[in-house]
Amino acid sequence: MLRILDRLEEVLIAFLIAAATIVIFVAVVHRYSLGFTASMITRGEAWGLPVVSNGALATYTWLSDISMTWAQELCIYMFVWMAKFGAAYGVRTGIHVGVDVLINTLSPKNRAVFVLIGLFAGALFTGIIGTLGARFVFEMAHTEQTSADLEVPMWLVYLCVPLGSYLMSFRFLQVAWTFHKTGELPHHDHGKVEGLETETAAPIGGTR
Repeated sequence: MLRILDRLEEVLIAFLIAAATIVIFVAVVHRYSLGFTASMITRGEAWGLPVVSNGALATYTWLSDISMTWAQELCIYMFVWMAKFGAAYGVRTGIHVGVDVLINTLSPKNRAVFVLIGLFAGALFTGIIGTLGARFVFEMAHTEQTSADLEVPMWLVYLCVPLGSYLMSFRFLQVAWTFHKTGELPHHDHGKVEGLETETAAPIGGTR
């Protein structure tokens, strides 16, 4: 089950990143295409080339019928969802920034105590945020509030708060349990590229 949850988490984050990138790209191309065709209408008339101006006018009319006003709002919502679930992913993989200079100077036993306190505090905080978010979403679901451009129910937009927060709380507890059993915390090597393995270079003389 945990492997399935991990995979779903990664797929969701990757999908949101890819979808947001595509939507932004299409919206930018659409906007600049409108500006380009509008300028070609004027230039075609100035050059005395009705073929150019008429073709640009037809293209401009066709592009104007395609509404992309919803793109910015959709991207904002996707980035919010991505941030919430990305935070939970960060707890699981150990990519969050932490200042542990003082804790690392303690004895292993005392260090373990403070690490567990910090993890349980994170689980408690995110659990409270998730509960408050769930209550907020429940109350909003009984209203008719919709987003400005997409006109989707706002409770669906804010659903990422309880879902992401509860997942993050679970990840804190998961890391705490693993640390209690093994004494190890998740660590992310920023110099490692996923799927790329490098071999240690052989020293001079041809031996390793």
